[in-house]
Amino acid sequence: MSQFDNVTVIKKANVYFDGKCVSHTVQFADGTKKSVGVILPARLTFNTGVPEIMETVDGRCRVLLKGETEWKEFGAGQSFSVPGNSSFEIEVAPDEAYHYVCHFG
Repeated sequence: MSQFDNVTVIKKANVYFDGKCVSHTVQFADGTKKSVGVILPARLTFNTGVPEIMETVDGRCRVLLKGETEWKEFGAGQSFSVPGNSSFEIEVAPDEAYHYVCHFG
């Protein structure tokens, strides 16, 4: 699906890591929330409170989940899951921008 219909978008952006990651929160009628954003070239570490599914919309990244030793690559149309109360490292190559939807819960 290329768009979300009948949602509320929080206008103020979530800006992390000095602007290397920028997202907007999207609220659905049933109360669920997602964030839609972009990560610019960088290697960043994110912490999770609740389980997350990171859906790749465009671009490529490498991901290392907490407790794992092997990086995995993801591209458009792919996703990866992160447990709650955990963390992951994500690396976006210098010539890329990683566009994503983060599904919470």
